[in-house]
Amino acid sequence: MYVNSGYLNCSRTPFKDKSEPLIVGSCGTYRLNNIKSLPTWRPKGRIDYQLLYIVSGKTHFFIDGEERIVTAGHMVLFQPRQQQRYVYYGSERPEVYWVHFTGSDVKNILRHYQIPLDEPVFYSGASATYAYLFKGMIHELQSCHTGFAELISMYLRQIFLLVQRTRKETKPSISTFIQQEVEYARRYFNEHYNEPISIQEYAQSRNISVCWFQRNFKQLVSHTPMQYLLVVRVNNAANLLETTDYSVTEIGSIVGYDDPLYFSRLFRKVKGLSPVAYRKLISQQHNKSEV
Repeated sequence: MYVNSGYLNCSRTPFKDKSEPLIVGSCGTYRLNNIKSLPTWRPKGRIDYQLLYIVSGKTHFFIDGEERIVTAGHMVLFQPRQQQRYVYYGSERPEVYWVHFTGSDVKNILRHYQIPLDEPVFYSGASATYAYLFKGMIHELQSCHTGFAELISMYLRQIFLLVQRTRKETKPSISTFIQQEVEYARRYFNEHYNEPISIQEYAQSRNISVCWFQRNFKQLVSHTPMQYLLVVRVNNAANLLETTDYSVTEIGSIVGYDDPLYFSRLFRKVKGLSPVAYRKLISQQHNKSEV
């Protein structure tokens, strides 16, 4: 089981705060694979809002006494004082992100982005951007750099905006089989991103056609498989540039690129800066925040 989370002011106590329109209190993720189950039961709910995003696998929510099996590409919104009962099973390998938030204008903000308030479970699409934004909120809550509270509020608004765009521009008519194949591929790519990966060989190993796989992967994730791999590799490289003293050549090799020039070119393509310039910029930002 993998768990990672961050809490405003390092407090796990739910709170209601109307000093700002939107305030993120905590954010985290669960990924189950080696435990039997992880149940949650809050008969009286919480005093804040909770949004959960299903990245992969299946989850079981009980809404108005009825069990709802919620799959990847969907979100669940609990409003204050709404009863919460749900369970994750390790055998179904769920991966979930969650965020708790409050504020003086939450309902109007949700309505602005057309987040449904009358339907707790809704389609959101399976974009890798969601994971990036949730991870950003977790990181900011853990590091508490200057302006972090405002930044995580902006991250959450970006999530709302992405939901609005997805619900307007696509239809949740994707079969369960397609969702499962894409979820399996994402997990495989995340775990083996630093290894040589042939999309053709991968598709053959799953007994699916390359064209079918690429088309459906892009429809669900908004990236082709190779684009997704590139983003995963570069994001992991960026994290190493921020947190270690490894050379650019070493980091390129760690994330799967033996040619440092090729790695630098791809990194610049995604981040807009070379690895050296990126590390220098991050270092300058950290130095400013410590002054």
